[in-house]
Amino acid sequence: MRSVGGARRGTALSAPKGGGTRPTSERLRETIFNILAHGVAAPVDGARVLDLFAGTGALGLEALSRGAAFALFVENAAGARAALRTNIEALEALGRSRVGRRDATKLGKCPVPPFSLVFCDPPYRRDLGVAALQSAASGDWLAPECLAVLEEHKDGAPEAVPGWDLVDARAAGDSTITFLRRLPAGMV
Repeated sequence: MRSVGGARRGTALSAPKGGGTRPTSERLRETIFNILAHGVAAPVDGARVLDLFAGTGALGLEALSRGAAFALFVENAAGARAALRTNIEALEALGRSRVGRRDATKLGKCPVPPFSLVFCDPPYRRDLGVAALQSAASGDWLAPECLAVLEEHKDGAPEAVPGWDLVDARAAGDSTITFLRRLPAGMV
């Protein structure tokens, strides 16, 4: 597994042993970032990125490689956090990132400035993605009209998410990638 684009393209990424973490594949990451750049016109360059259920950090690190200003990785599993820290060092992103040990569905109040781009890649078939996005919204983690990229199993992709406008959705193998824009406060 490697970074697929940007300044750190080709840098190897580590993953924890065992099957507890399902990193987003290189091909799927490339698809996501192509859609961000050309399909939904969401700027990655300069973005503040929140990576929920971060795992190895592949999505947030890809954003940093492509010019994001900062990434906060939220991950509860110790093995995944260890691999994530190794990956942050490999991509030389120590000063532009932070790792938080939290339950992504119970974030609480945001201790830092809000985020303009959110990646949410929860364990499949557990209905955690929508709960995590709702937790981020209610805790003031999200900038107005931020964009979220939700990766779910193709059988568990949401048709609608309260407080979010569906911008695009794409099937990719056994996954569905849903692009959502946060609705302004008065429209929720």
